[in-house]
Amino acid sequence: MHELSLCQNLIDQLTGLTHRNEAIAVARIEVQVGVLSGVEAQLLQSAFTLSKLGTVAETAELVTTVIAPRVVCLSCRAEAEVPPNNLCCPACDSQVTELVRGHELILARVELIRDELSKLEHTNHV
Repeated sequence: MHELSLCQNLIDQLTGLTHRNEAIAVARIEVQVGVLSGVEAQLLQSAFTLSKLGTVAETAELVTTVIAPRVVCLSCRAEAEVPPNNLCCPACDSQVTELVRGHELILARVELIRDELSKLEHTNHV
């Protein structure tokens, strides 16, 4: 299950983000998962549940958005969403298409929790 190693890398990224932004934890993570990315959204959710324990993301919510395949036809220039098992152009039936969406895995958004009270106390004591 490579989703577990993806989640461990994600936790590393989140840890770095919290440190750089002086945050104490991660509240929410939004990830876009292309149908053709080789990543199963449900397995990613399960792996994240295991990976986040004892980390800055322990209480974080992982929201996954599944992205359907989208192609542009190199013959007629039409662009359309297509089923994952048929990347042909729905307008002209050409098989000469380019996949423009549906193969990505994107960390789209991260919401951090900052401890403003602690920061104010630290500022007042300096």
